[in-house]
Amino acid sequence: MSEMNTKIEIATNQKTDYGKKVRQLLLDNVVPILFIIICLIGVKLAKQPPLYILNELVARVARNSFIVLALIIPVLAGMGLNFAIVLGAMAGQIAIIAVTHWKITGLAGFATTIVMCTPFAIVFGYLTGKLLNKTKGQEMITSMILGFFANGLYQLVFLFFIGTIIPMKNKVLVLTTGIGIKNTIDLMAIKYSLDNIFKLSMSKTLFIFGVLCAVGMVMYYVYKVILKKSKMQNPVKYYVYLVICAVISVTGFALMNTKSVYNMVMLPIITFAVIGMLCLFNVFIVKTKLGQEFRTVGQDMHIAKVSGIHVDKVRVIAIIISTVLAAWGQIIFLQNMGTLNTYGSHEQVGMFAAAALLIGGASVTKATIGQALTGTLLLHTLFIVSPQAGKNLLGSAEIGEYFRSFVAYGVIGVSLGLHAWKHQVQAKRKTS
Repeated sequence: MSEMNTKIEIATNQKTDYGKKVRQLLLDNVVPILFIIICLIGVKLAKQPPLYILNELVARVARNSFIVLALIIPVLAGMGLNFAIVLGAMAGQIAIIAVTHWKITGLAGFATTIVMCTPFAIVFGYLTGKLLNKTKGQEMITSMILGFFANGLYQLVFLFFIGTIIPMKNKVLVLTTGIGIKNTIDLMAIKYSLDNIFKLSMSKTLFIFGVLCAVGMVMYYVYKVILKKSKMQNPVKYYVYLVICAVISVTGFALMNTKSVYNMVMLPIITFAVIGMLCLFNVFIVKTKLGQEFRTVGQDMHIAKVSGIHVDKVRVIAIIISTVLAAWGQIIFLQNMGTLNTYGSHEQVGMFAAAALLIGGASVTKATIGQALTGTLLLHTLFIVSPQAGKNLLGSAEIGEYFRSFVAYGVIGVSLGLHAWKHQVQAKRKTS
């Protein structure tokens, strides 16, 4: 009888633990779940062709993911959402204007912008990091206000200094008065310079990606289990990923052998490869000494200082890396767009990147690559369908346009509120 009671008690505890895990999973992912539902409703209401949505989504994810990933390292270092990536975007635009003026075209022009913007981004990042070290605990609002201040200086330079202090004689770029840069600049010199290097259809990309991932996982298993003779920490997770890779490759192969319209969707492979390299960089840097210092500083600055870590220096390095990545990301974004709004292209970079990261389930204290990419996918799905959904639902496409801004600002407020609520829930659990 006692054995039966013990078994019943164990089964009850297991059910309770399972229920807690499910509730915790839902709590941790409440924002992405909410936006998945909103996106599905939007797609239904918009009634747009799936091929159009997919084509737009590929282009948007390719040009925006890099900037969103640039936010991860400051979050890791405990500095919250770095809205000062706007300064990195400005550095990228300075380089683009210079390259357009010098008429350097194609991949050479793109490479020149990358090289030229980097020192500007390093200086801007260093100064930003120094300022944020003076305002510990208020980094997010400080970086946001700093972005507004830097925007004023940027406009002063390109509206007044160009043609007066900085000589530039270029009828294409400079206003007819000879002072100031034009509001809109055609970037035909570097348009699609990265995207058009190599493209593949979606079906071929899925097949190759699935096969490469599966081969890589098998090689990892052979190295880890057979050669090193060590146990897999989570074999179930490994096999799930392997099955997913197999499904992706089979799906790609099936599409390749049909006359599906989805074969018309072309992916800029080099652009996605660059995004993949940034993902690998983020994974790699976490495993280095510097990455461990980022984590330690992010968890507790006092303990980090006692451990002999130069806290201020580590924080500055985190902001410099983020600013440089943002500069590169802005160049990738603009080469895809093909036009530069001189005084507006950089303004909402920080806001929309932060919104994408938060929609993916990140918080001001924790962010992952998966959350960044998921958030980018969801936010831009919403951006694609919202105007048409607003028009079909309420008779006005403007409602959908306003909804974009509402989402960008609203998700930041909601996410910060949920973050505070989660802290309160966790604090209550610890005391009870």
